[in-house]
This record gives sequence, structure tokens and C-alpha cells, in this order.
Amino acid sequence: MRAYSKDLRVKVLDAVDCGMPRKEVARIFGVSLPSIKRWLKRRRETGEVGAKVPSGPPAIKGAMLKEWLPAHLRSNPDLTLEEHCEAFEEEFGVKVSEATMSRSISGLPGGGWPLKKSPH
Repeated sequence: MRAYSKDLRVKVLDAVDCGMPRKEVARIFGVSLPSIKRWLKRRRETGEVGAKVPSGPPAIKGAMLKEWLPAHLRSNPDLTLEEHCEAFEEEFGVKVSEATMSRSISGLPGGGWPLKKSPH
């Protein structure tokens, strides 16, 4: 699930600041009352209204796949997802699931990449 945009958060909080009832603000902007409460608390405590930066280490596999996949797919268009995963592991020593490989291929710009699921 993606975070609400900072622009929307600012508009919601501005409406609350202008005295509009929170229930009405929630209905008009399509956000929940707990979200409004959380954004008000965050602004009060930190002065920030934007989404928090996700904790944890950066997604290393995703960046590696994004860079590696286009050339690999052009040179190996007939491989299955399993074979793409094996090729990635051979090259980088990092195991990746078929689901991750599928999402990475689907998310590449241009689209239309082959998604062969099983050998025929």
C-alpha cells in the first residue's frame, strides 16, 4: 500500500485547521479518521506532514534486478521465470523468488516482456 501524497495530507490538515469537522474532511477527501489524527499528531510533534521513510535496509535485489533484467531479457527471451531466477543467482550469488522476478519484469518500462511460466 502506498502512502498518501504530501499534497493531500496538507489539504486535509488545512481543512481541519479551518474548522471543518474531521468526519466531513474524511468523507470529502476519502481518508480515514485515524489517518487524520495520526497526521495531526505527527505535525504537532515533528512539524512534518509527509510520509515517513520506510525503516530497514534498502531493497538491494530490486535495484540489481532493475539494472540487470533489460539486457538479460533481450538476450534470453525464451527462459521461464525459474530459469531467469537461476541465471540471476548464478551471476550475483543472490537468490530471488519467481514472484519477485515476475514483479520486476512486469515493472520494467516499455512492458511487453515475455513471461513464460513453464517449459513447453
